[in-house]
Amino acid sequence: MNEKMLAAQKKILIIDPNHDERTVMAAFLAAQNYQVDTVDNLTGAIKKLSEGDFVCLILDVDLPEIKGYEAVSILKNINPQVKIIMTAKRNTKELEARVREQDIFFYFIKSFGKDELSLAINNAFHKKGDTQW
Repeated sequence: MNEKMLAAQKKILIIDPNHDERTVMAAFLAAQNYQVDTVDNLTGAIKKLSEGDFVCLILDVDLPEIKGYEAVSILKNINPQVKIIMTAKRNTKELEARVREQDIFFYFIKSFGKDELSLAINNAFHKKGDTQW
């Protein structure tokens, strides 16, 4: 398999309204040889997902337009196979219950550190199942 095909298979879209967090996460994943694109809202995510062949989305729960967990069905309608990793700065029982009701691959609390996120992303690219958590 050539490098261009490998890069296409490792495409991630980060959807996070926080510029600093989006930039740091993109650099972290690019250093692991993922092809990373970023947007700061749902509108941008819909456009990018419609145009690209992303395998994994990293979706923040706090989007400007709607909550990330409300955006899951919209994004899955565009690409039902895409693996979605939902992220949140802080967790509550209520938030976690809402997030876990959605068709997501993994729920990541940002304060847990990048090792857990890296493992979840790796699994998203190598597992056929719908949910890891």
